[in-house]
Amino acid sequence: MKIERKQRVVLVPYPFQGHLTPMLQLGSILHSQGFSVIVIHTEYNTPNYSNHPQFVFHSMDDGLQGIDLSFPSLENMYDLNENCKAPLRNYLVSMMEEEGDQLACIVYDNVMFFVDDVATQLKLPSIVLRTFSAAYLHSMITIFQQPEKYFPFEDSQLLDPLPELHPLRFKDVPFPTIKNTVPEPILDFCRAMSDIGSSVATIWNTMQDLESSMLLRLQEHYKVPFFPIGPLHKMAPLASSTSILEEDNSCIEWLDRQAPNSVLYVSLGSLVRIDDKELIETAWGLANSDQPFLWVIRPGSVSGFQCAEALPDGFEKMVGERGRIVKWAPQKQVLAHPAVAGFFTHCGWNSTVESICEQVPMICRPFLGDQPKTIRKLMLTEEGKDVKKRVVDMKQNIVAAMQIEGTSHKNLNDLVDFISALPSRLTLPLPIVGAIMSSNHIASKCIIES
Repeated sequence: MKIERKQRVVLVPYPFQGHLTPMLQLGSILHSQGFSVIVIHTEYNTPNYSNHPQFVFHSMDDGLQGIDLSFPSLENMYDLNENCKAPLRNYLVSMMEEEGDQLACIVYDNVMFFVDDVATQLKLPSIVLRTFSAAYLHSMITIFQQPEKYFPFEDSQLLDPLPELHPLRFKDVPFPTIKNTVPEPILDFCRAMSDIGSSVATIWNTMQDLESSMLLRLQEHYKVPFFPIGPLHKMAPLASSTSILEEDNSCIEWLDRQAPNSVLYVSLGSLVRIDDKELIETAWGLANSDQPFLWVIRPGSVSGFQCAEALPDGFEKMVGERGRIVKWAPQKQVLAHPAVAGFFTHCGWNSTVESICEQVPMICRPFLGDQPKTIRKLMLTEEGKDVKKRVVDMKQNIVAAMQIEGTSHKNLNDLVDFISALPSRLTLPLPIVGAIMSSNHIASKCIIES
């Protein structure tokens, strides 16, 4: 039975599909627990309001009109954080004046780190949502502690192991490198993204069984409560699509006509761009495989071309009904379909978790950010090996985690209790670490107990 709570929770997502999706899923989870949910978003990539009638939406001026953000630069991300400060603060002040102490906290995407500054100014509790893996964040934190230990490195070291970060190699460092070092502005941005400031807790779209050791190490570093309540797409109530792009649901009907465990699903996510040469190589690989395939070619995903116009002449006629090409697909439904036998993926964290949940084997083509690190950890660490050995059992473990006595369900209950107990206004200065860790909330040990 849903409990109606007086408190409101504000969510501030980063405006890209891989970040919007887990934030909106978290919103659905919190709403199902009785909280009122307000989503404050940028004008760029506005969510589809009609898909989420249970939320209150508010748009804030991001100051980036007319700028191509399909593949954002470091400058774009800094500008976004700076431009949104005043609009967010003004809206929150207005809300606080109208509603008094009904605002429980602000949950923000780790890339929107400006939110913590605003929350601190207004003495409001803030919580970080981590939209990537714990392993990726751990690799960044380790390097931040002694960057001179890692940079610059020689070409001859590319395949050498990174100190303290097995099985990563120097070529796998979690930052873009130029001449085997990382420019200071990139390091500064990543430090800001990994910092939690005065935030009182962290929510994770991951599971204890999947990343227990990484979560424990990170909690020792941050010393705030951790709430690994993933997989968010499974924990969230059945709801409308979180997609910004229009999904082509006709591909499900096509899958219905295919034999069980026969189709290769190909999708490189919402941000990756490839050149026409890689598209053509992929096309011939699929054609020569003689296997049915469902291929997502997102508009703008092939540099210099629109959608599938870069495909070899006669390709679609050659593969005929054996292949289906769409601009965007309802991925969670696709991966759960019995016809799907494999997933050719960019290894984004959402895609990785969704594939594990459905026991779909992955062919991995990582491109950027956390993707190479995520898949190398999954393939080569002891935890990763354990996952592969137990892949048939993983879905049962995930279902168990979501049951009343399961770890994700327990962590969600702890999160609800934690938010409900937060003071409506924090007293400055903020002794967050001591106050939270010494409190009676079981949240502070949520990832230690199973």
